[in-house]
Amino acid sequence: MNNRATDNSQKFGKWMMYLTWIIALALASYFFQNWIDYKRNPNASLSSNADAPVILKQNSQGHYLATGTINQAPVVFLLDTGATSVVISSELANQLNLSKEGKAQVSTANGIITVFRTTLDSVSLGSLNAKGIDAYINPHGDSTVLLGMSFLKHLSILQQDNTLTLSIPK
Repeated sequence: MNNRATDNSQKFGKWMMYLTWIIALALASYFFQNWIDYKRNPNASLSSNADAPVILKQNSQGHYLATGTINQAPVVFLLDTGATSVVISSELANQLNLSKEGKAQVSTANGIITVFRTTLDSVSLGSLNAKGIDAYINPHGDSTVLLGMSFLKHLSILQQDNTLTLSIPK
């Protein structure tokens, strides 16, 4: 009887050790993924205080990514002052039920491509909101939305050190 109790105790100890390792690896994975997400988009949670400017931090690649909304749907923006308009992928445009209002040829870093014009009912970045924003639907785009000058032209933009401050001009 004593050997059986010892065997059960050893089996229990092994299971507890395995369980401990599994929990430790799961927690490490969770915290590591959060760290990676923060390094990619340190602006995932923006303040929506109506009077405060939106202050963005550069990500680890030196870009300004931020979470915002298009037509009240959450999106991730890449601020691009070199882009004439907001640019959305076809997949995201379909999810947002955006209509194609005509074709256009645009020049990109990868050459000239055909895109489709559309108008966004609303675009929000933190406390900054605009309505009726011109945009393009890019059939070759990814899930990150380029937030171009059709939105940014309505704002004051100040870059200092590794931060970008966006506000409504006084």
